[in-house]
Amino acid sequence: MSEIKVVPYIPDEDYDNPAMVVDFYEFTMANCLFLNGFKDTTLVFDMFFRKNPDNQGYSISAGQRKLTRFLLNYHFNEQDVHWLRTKGMSEEFCEYLRTYRWKGDMYALPEGTVCYPHVQMVRIECDLVGAILIETYLLQTMNFHSLIATKATRITGLNTHTPRSVMEFGTRRAQGESAGNDGAYAAVLGGCIGTANCLAEMKYGSEVKAVGTVAHSFIEFFPTEFDAFKAFADTYPDSVSLLLDTYNIMESGLPNLIKLDDYLIEKYPDDPNRRVKSARIDSGDLARGSKRLRKALDAAGKSYIKLVASNGLDEKKIANMELYEHAHFDSYGVGENLITSASDPVFGGVYKLVAVKRPDGSYQPKMKCSDSASKAIIPGKKMPWRLYDENGQAQCDLIAMDGEVIEAGKPVTMENIEACAKLLYLSGVMLDDKHSMKYFVQIAREITTSFYPLDTSAIPAEISDPDDLTKHLEREYQRQHPEHWFEDWRQRFTHEMQEFFEKKDLIEKAASSNQQKPLYQPTAHSKKAHSEKKRKEKGCLGVCLILTVLAALGILFLH
Repeated sequence: MSEIKVVPYIPDEDYDNPAMVVDFYEFTMANCLFLNGFKDTTLVFDMFFRKNPDNQGYSISAGQRKLTRFLLNYHFNEQDVHWLRTKGMSEEFCEYLRTYRWKGDMYALPEGTVCYPHVQMVRIECDLVGAILIETYLLQTMNFHSLIATKATRITGLNTHTPRSVMEFGTRRAQGESAGNDGAYAAVLGGCIGTANCLAEMKYGSEVKAVGTVAHSFIEFFPTEFDAFKAFADTYPDSVSLLLDTYNIMESGLPNLIKLDDYLIEKYPDDPNRRVKSARIDSGDLARGSKRLRKALDAAGKSYIKLVASNGLDEKKIANMELYEHAHFDSYGVGENLITSASDPVFGGVYKLVAVKRPDGSYQPKMKCSDSASKAIIPGKKMPWRLYDENGQAQCDLIAMDGEVIEAGKPVTMENIEACAKLLYLSGVMLDDKHSMKYFVQIAREITTSFYPLDTSAIPAEISDPDDLTKHLEREYQRQHPEHWFEDWRQRFTHEMQEFFEKKDLIEKAASSNQQKPLYQPTAHSKKAHSEKKRKEKGCLGVCLILTVLAALGILFLH
């Protein structure tokens, strides 16, 4: 009997190969398809998102630079192959991965481009192994970079055409080393003027500039606050920036700041650059402190000293200080609320199969269907276009089929698939938003009150769909009767609603009503494609937005 040697895998905490940033199911799928003879089949995947962070009107597409570097260096090594064997992957598949290099095509929006829901940020066309195994890394990279870059544009005021100087101070609050580095890069992409992260500048260059001065511990170390200020100024006379709130801003920090600047004037009388550049406050009433400091410094003839604010800031706090409290800050340091995008910490990008290349070179559209209109994907190999008017102003994005010719200056008829989605959903129950909402409210009130008596008289007028109403009733129930709250409230409410409408046969009525429209109402183009499919002829699905414009067009995607 021959001897079988089993070599266990030994974990290595220092090991790092980005190609192994993979959800395990991606390996199981790729291995199965490989063994079934599909290794050379080309797949097309779209990466897009469904909702803008914080429900704002735009997002920033970012992460393409890092993703490109990843794909160009994509490989597996002996350690990866050994581990995959221990996880049940086939020998043939493991040997294939040993020499595998990524050889697909990546189409992407230029990094830093404004983008919108459902429009592809990235399109991948590759053999099935390369298309499937990069999903996790691609989503992790694009989602995080886009999230932080988008948040940065709001904090820096770029979205409202009121730009302000913001430094990214969040490395110590970032969720890991890579988040600190990537977040610093994305923040600068979104308008920040620098970062506290030294490694970020080493990795990405002087455009991601490392900035900073002193902490409270530096001031506390010296016998007096002035001693600390003087030591720092003597060491860095060309870049003196001080921290004023270690002890008392107005009674200690401000007098010592003025004293130090006078000291520098006396020491370097002929060098106006060697003066105090700025002063930062990190606690207290920031807006009130800025006004008092500005007034005192101007009175002392030191209007050239700039003021910096930090301490739990975000775009709303900064805007409130500027608009309503008339704060006088020249720049801001923003930490955890930027590097984690605390107000909405997840960018919901997804990676979906949309087409499979046939042996004859044509593409078979693929689609994930869903009871929820927002979760259904647009099938087929597509190319987005951005349409501009005669003044060069972008008007909308058009999702066309790949190879479809869009000519500048000619009318373009587009179909808005969301305009056809007039039916509102609750666990499969369809309601017309104009004719059934009042009835829905009546039934929802009765069911909610059946759990426990509930005051439902004050339902906000702006609530116009079942999901919003459900959320409102859930909040009210929890607020009015916390002692009777139960975790599966929504599930129970949804179940009761569904049972009621099934009993009333409302689904069938909705389907037969002349006022109802199918979720995806076929256009002339899609009807033609459907008939051609039946005849087994080449066809495609056309999906776009309803709008007719005369436009000069710019292709968004770079190959």
